[in-house]
Amino acid sequence: MGGEGDAMMRVVCCLSHGINPNQQPRWLYYVSFALLLTRTHVRNTTISGIVSRYLLSRSTMNLGSLNFFRSLQDSNTKQQFVVVGLGRFGRAVCSTLHELRYEVLAIDRDEKLVDRAIADRVADHAVRLDSTEPSALKEAGVFEFDIAIVAIGNYLAESIITTLNLKEGGIDHVIAKASSATHVKLLKKVGADRVVFPEREMGCELARSLTRPRILDRFELDPEHSIVETIVPQRLAGKTLAESDIRKQYRISVLAVGEDESKFDINPDPNHRFKAGELMVILGANADIDRITN
Repeated sequence: MGGEGDAMMRVVCCLSHGINPNQQPRWLYYVSFALLLTRTHVRNTTISGIVSRYLLSRSTMNLGSLNFFRSLQDSNTKQQFVVVGLGRFGRAVCSTLHELRYEVLAIDRDEKLVDRAIADRVADHAVRLDSTEPSALKEAGVFEFDIAIVAIGNYLAESIITTLNLKEGGIDHVIAKASSATHVKLLKKVGADRVVFPEREMGCELARSLTRPRILDRFELDPEHSIVETIVPQRLAGKTLAESDIRKQYRISVLAVGEDESKFDINPDPNHRFKAGELMVILGANADIDRITN
């Protein structure tokens, strides 16, 4: 049996016995994901810190996801990225990281995609290789990189084996793209440090935006609590923060206010007077958030 067959058999055997083998439009989500990978210097979990983290992320994710990004802070050197898979997701991640002047190695088994990446200069280096072969990854120096993104979403076996190979090769941080709920589970089983599911996440975000048009963005702390960016309700316009008594009336904390998204006033003064059309970032239970935004 060849290298891919051996690796897949190892994965199947481990998973069948319950063993861990390793002991916002779609393009905007892709770009946001790449930006988030480079924004690892976040503050502690105070109210101001939560707002700062929220304003930096601009992406639908829960608080547990931040554990992964927090772990990226430990390195004092500029990180190097390897992206496996040069479809739309992989290219967007590569080009954004490259534009931010991070060193990026792009990999795909399709020669045309590799040639196109080289021609378009979406990465520092682009190579054609089979990522299911550990020896090929090692020879290309892949295991020397800090962070790997497995952008192979539609080929289940290749995605799982590549993720396993990268973890066994010693890469500390491996992010993988999934195409189904089952795919998510398998990637986590083989050691992926973070799994992203763009189609599902963008679908959820679209549904929220359609049913809550006043909510511009949402950051889930847990299933029952969120931080959201919303437009100040008309009934609050003209009142100060103290006069509105939002904390008592709605059990909501106002974390930031701003006339537009370019600048927010963090922890606004109680004498701040709300304006019609102004933006505010609030924290509270989802049910209370629904009450104030309806």
